[in-house]
Order: sequence, then C-alpha cells, then structure tokens
Amino acid sequence: MSMRFAAKARRGLVALTVAAGLAAGVTGCGGGGGGDDKPSGPASASTADGPGPSTQEGESEQPLAELRGSDGLLLRITSAERDAGGFVTVNGTLKNDGARTAVIPSALSGNETEIIKNGRSLGGATLVDPKGKKRYYVLRDTEGRPLTTTGFTTLKSGATLAVFMQFPAPPAGVTELDFQLPTFTSAGLKVSG
Repeated sequence: MSMRFAAKARRGLVALTVAAGLAAGVTGCGGGGGGDDKPSGPASASTADGPGPSTQEGESEQPLAELRGSDGLLLRITSAERDAGGFVTVNGTLKNDGARTAVIPSALSGNETEIIKNGRSLGGATLVDPKGKKRYYVLRDTEGRPLTTTGFTTLKSGATLAVFMQFPAPPAGVTELDFQLPTFTSAGLKVSG
C-alpha cells in the first residue's frame, strides 16, 4: 500500500513540476512591458492517469542542448535538475521542424517490454556518466509506466510539445552527463541542484 501511495505522490509531484514549468513559460512569454497583459489561456496540469500532450508556443529560456531526430523532430532540453528525492528531472520541448505532420517513432519508447506496453513515450531516454561508466534509465512507477511524457503519436508541422523525463540521480559529485534518446543525436548536459 505504501509503494502505491509513493507512486501516486511521485506522479503528483511530476504533474505539479510540469504545471509549474508551463506556468513559468507562460509568464516568461508575456507581452512587451505592459502590466495588464494576461496569458491567452490557462495552463493546465495533467490528470492523475498520466501526463497528456500539451503544447507550448515559445521558449524563453536558452536551451541546455538541442538534439535533432528523424522526420524534422527537434528536442530542446531546457533544464536538468537534481531533485531532493534522489531524482534527476530533464525538461524540454519536442518540436516538429519539418514541413509535414511527423509520426513519433516508436523507437523513442525504447525496447523494454514493460515500457512498450504502456504506449508511446520517451522511455528509451538514458543519461550516461562517461567517467563513472554508468547508464541511468527512465524511472518507472510500480505499475511499469515510465515517468516521462506519454500518450503522443503525431506532431503537426511547427507544433511543440512540453516533455519531461525522470531518472535516478547519479552520485552528488557527478554533474556532467550525456543525454541519449533513440533516433536523436546525443548531447552533453550539466545537471544543476
């Protein structure tokens, strides 16, 4: 029972983190100096069943890394933060830079049966500690669902999707990691926190 409670609490924390990130993005993308500018629509948190697709129009932060994938897909990583609970959460946006609607490759989910049976996700992502020679995989809840953005199959031309992935944290002294996602180029990340 306590494991199930912990998983629900963790999902709630992730949903809260995503909602806060979206709210910060909406605030950062506000208008040009007028005090009465308001966001055109509310930012919404995902449901308890798991995060669903959401889009974010602009990116006000300088990305930590940009990775190119197949069919014009571009992943911009905006943060990689060590959480107090022993996790590293990677946030970013997935954008379709192509001229046509892109079908999200199933390879992004990875090849583990337990993750694949939960639908499309970014469950194939890994963080690699090149000095310590360790690879960190996306975390899963007690029911095998990956702690990452799920439930997306296509992305229209020019559209963006806010994404996150949660990994176990490497030792405290490790701040330089390589981020890998199937069908995308690799990139080095500096983990904060």
